[in-house]
Amino acid sequence: MSDRDVITDEVWALIGPCFPAPKATGRPPMDRRLVAEAVAWKFRTGSPWRDVPERFGNWNTIYRHFDRWAKTGVCACALERAQQAADAQGELDWVCSIDSTIVRAHQHAATLPRHTGGPSNYKNLGPEPGDHAIGRSRGGLTCKIHAVSDGKGRLLAFVLTGGQAADTSLLPEVLDQIRVPRPGPGRPRTRPDRVLADKGYPSRANRAWLAERGIKATIPDRQDQAAHRRRRGSAGGRPPAFDPEVYRGRNVIERCFAKLKQWRGIAMRTCKTARSYAAAISLAATLHWLTSKV
Repeated sequence: MSDRDVITDEVWALIGPCFPAPKATGRPPMDRRLVAEAVAWKFRTGSPWRDVPERFGNWNTIYRHFDRWAKTGVCACALERAQQAADAQGELDWVCSIDSTIVRAHQHAATLPRHTGGPSNYKNLGPEPGDHAIGRSRGGLTCKIHAVSDGKGRLLAFVLTGGQAADTSLLPEVLDQIRVPRPGPGRPRTRPDRVLADKGYPSRANRAWLAERGIKATIPDRQDQAAHRRRRGSAGGRPPAFDPEVYRGRNVIERCFAKLKQWRGIAMRTCKTARSYAAAISLAATLHWLTSKV
């Protein structure tokens, strides 16, 4: 084991059950923990699969393991277990922040045919979208990560889209991805206590959606919306409540993105499929949950 390895005994004890057991027949199986470490190395460094060090084993075998794990949701399962462990210990802060970040798509990520008339987003599980969550914006070919973090800057849920997608329309879909299992019987928790968001999200539809679910909102009003309300007079209604002191905590989502983008394979997307890129994000977020000192 190298001193640069990130999957410790404690981490593997928690997430190991998510990884499929090796077959009882056939060739000698690769150590699942070593393969997971190799995947983490590849995305931390942003290197091609062929450059994975020989100490991890054959690069093609490692890639095929990762591809199967991405298709079956193994990395998403590991993220859920990390969140569940934090919630069971009372360390999960349910005052959440939502935002998005743009990621440039490397030329190696854009070689598959893209059918942009298909679904434009990609959730943690589900079919591969026709555009592979790659779109064209002013930055060229880009991918956008729409994410929500807990109050300590750790990833709760995310959705991938092309870089041209508007933030405000994705708020309900991102929050619908929150699913933190309880340690005992009962349904997973899916609703935060409060959501903090910037001026990219203050639509009337978003505020109504949050209110219907009993979720408090701290979202600043845009100047054009305030001016429109004043022009309407009493028919415009009261301005939405806004607490600037609570809003100061919104920066945790920016710290969450900064932490994820320390992995070069996430800061620039080289994965051809949205499925693989989502699995890499889930793995990085899992290790953030299990190793962060907050």
